[in-house]
Amino acid sequence: MALPGDLWAELPTERRIFCSVLLFSWAVYLWEAFLAHRQRRVYRTTTHVPQELGQIMDSETFEKSRLYQLDKSTFSFWSGLYSEVEGTMILLCGGIPFLWKLSGQISGRAGFGPEYEIVQSLVFLLLATLFSAVTGLPWSLYNTFVIEEKHGFNQQTLGFFFKDAIKKFVVTQCILLPVTSLLLYIIKIGGDYFFIYAWLFTLVVSLVLVTIYADYIAPLFDKFIPLPEGELKQQIETMAKNIDFPLTKVYVVEGSKRSSHSNAYFYGFFKNKRIVLFDTLLEDYSALNKEPAEGEDGENEETKSKTKNKKQGCKNEEVLAVLGHELGHWKLGHTVKNIIISQMNSFLCFFLFAVLIGQKELFAAFGFYDTQPTLIGLMIIFQFIFSPYNEVLSFCLTVLSRRFEFQADAFAKELGKAKDLYSALIKLNKDNLGFPVSDWIFSMWHYSHPPLLERLQALKDAKLE
Repeated sequence: MALPGDLWAELPTERRIFCSVLLFSWAVYLWEAFLAHRQRRVYRTTTHVPQELGQIMDSETFEKSRLYQLDKSTFSFWSGLYSEVEGTMILLCGGIPFLWKLSGQISGRAGFGPEYEIVQSLVFLLLATLFSAVTGLPWSLYNTFVIEEKHGFNQQTLGFFFKDAIKKFVVTQCILLPVTSLLLYIIKIGGDYFFIYAWLFTLVVSLVLVTIYADYIAPLFDKFIPLPEGELKQQIETMAKNIDFPLTKVYVVEGSKRSSHSNAYFYGFFKNKRIVLFDTLLEDYSALNKEPAEGEDGENEETKSKTKNKKQGCKNEEVLAVLGHELGHWKLGHTVKNIIISQMNSFLCFFLFAVLIGQKELFAAFGFYDTQPTLIGLMIIFQFIFSPYNEVLSFCLTVLSRRFEFQADAFAKELGKAKDLYSALIKLNKDNLGFPVSDWIFSMWHYSHPPLLERLQALKDAKLE
């Protein structure tokens, strides 16, 4: 009787590759499902505010956050299962070679024969992203108009949602297709050292996109306005000057027209830094805190006015504390370190791609027996072959991110913002219905930011001084 190991050894190389990819994909899914199950058990069983949270969160908010996170976790389970089954069926049924063949037929009818591989690749990419957008649409609709709506976060109308989705798809294609065509061209003409040129090209593209995103791309979806002159702006400018942050502009983005979740970030290179504050972060600016004027239907037909019974957002001192944390990432070099890690990883991946691209068995494993298209090679190697490496890297980056978050909190503490950051974290957790109790394995694997209680404990001593 043949042993499983013997049967595995008898399989052709391409079948072993294919089976390994499928098995690893399901192993990752089952691991994620196990972690999510542990966390859902926390949501179900922790029905009362723990003693250590008694001074931080009231029972009503605790229950709201528990139910919100439970709904999100259940949704994530079903959407994740669907995604895994869909991906498996695509691989088992030969969906990738089928779509490549269809792309060839479409480009052929347009007068581009098999020798125009880049054209066929762009058609393939367009069809693949369109398929992904269509199959993901019901899940996105349910998440926005059932879960987020149920828990008071959604501010979009159906018309706004579809307009936004179409706009995102078009803008994505306008960036993705030209960049991909240039990358494929560089790989084809780059010779033995194409991986160096490909890496340099993606580095330039990423830097350009980071530079232009907030000025030219983000305003296509949200309205950015300069923060009006006043005490808050003066305090932000003073804080930036004190730590030598080269601030040039401060913007407020109208995030409240799509969601009541809040955020803040900075961007820009060298001496041209800008800060962006979501209006939902600012107690004095959030549209969700304001009563609509008499006879006014809201901002416009695309957004819904939902008056809250509670004040949302942070006071000026708390906003400054949050910015102190964010600027701490810059001052401590976290942004530069993340860019360096990202580019080192990118270079390594392109180098390994150059080593593996000549292996015909990789293409045969996914149904490409006669041709080895470059785009398909990129997809197979980056998405499937690198999967184990990507999982390990993702976990390591999560651990590093948590370390950076503690360091940024400590930086804000050194600025004398410990008390205000303490209260801001509590408010933001409340506004976003974050659940402050988590399973330790789930937290370790998923949370790029430390749990609320850990951050508060690190700030507590300084707050009480």
